[in-house]
Amino acid sequence: MARGKVQMRRIENPVHRQVTFCKRRAGLFKKAKELSVLCDAQIGIMIFSSHGKLYELATNGSMDGLIKKYNASEDAQSEGSEANPQDAEREAIMLKQEINLLHKGLRYMYGIQTNEHMNLDELHALERYLEIWMCNIRSVKMQMMFQEIESLKSKEGILKAANMLLQEKQIVEQNGLMDTPQMVATEQNVHFGAPYIADIVNPLTVYTDYSYSYSGFRGSEMGYSY
Repeated sequence: MARGKVQMRRIENPVHRQVTFCKRRAGLFKKAKELSVLCDAQIGIMIFSSHGKLYELATNGSMDGLIKKYNASEDAQSEGSEANPQDAEREAIMLKQEINLLHKGLRYMYGIQTNEHMNLDELHALERYLEIWMCNIRSVKMQMMFQEIESLKSKEGILKAANMLLQEKQIVEQNGLMDTPQMVATEQNVHFGAPYIADIVNPLTVYTDYSYSYSGFRGSEMGYSY
């Protein structure tokens, strides 16, 4: 049979309350001992019953030793909490002095006439701050220059690719224009029936029959007979 959920409220029956107290106390001490063994922890537990009886458990030592250790840790924490406001106040004073020094240095750099004069330590401090600022400015400047160089390199690559595409397109267009007249001449020869040189048999041969007929023709015209 499953256990029901225990309601977190005071047990009215004193007998049941005492039994629950003994069981829960024993379970709590058992868990504390297990935790101490498993994790090598120092644990101290003090329990006062409803009748005022003390029950305590101290692992890895006595309860007095644990109490002394607890008090020492509390004292250290309280000293640290007292030191923190002092550190914050000291840091605020240093920041205020630094701000005043920077304002004074700016007035000197801009040539504003004031009755304040900077001593040697202030001038050294201002020089040190200026060197730090110059280093920061140079580093930011170099980063911006590197970024600009990378941007220009990427633009150069894009322009080179576009130029190559234009050159290839121009070559293709030129080849197309050169092929067009040859195609037109071929079509005209086919249309008018002009013979190809390869179709003529012995194009340089002179036939003698034509020469005889020609001479006979001329002789008949001039009244000669053969």
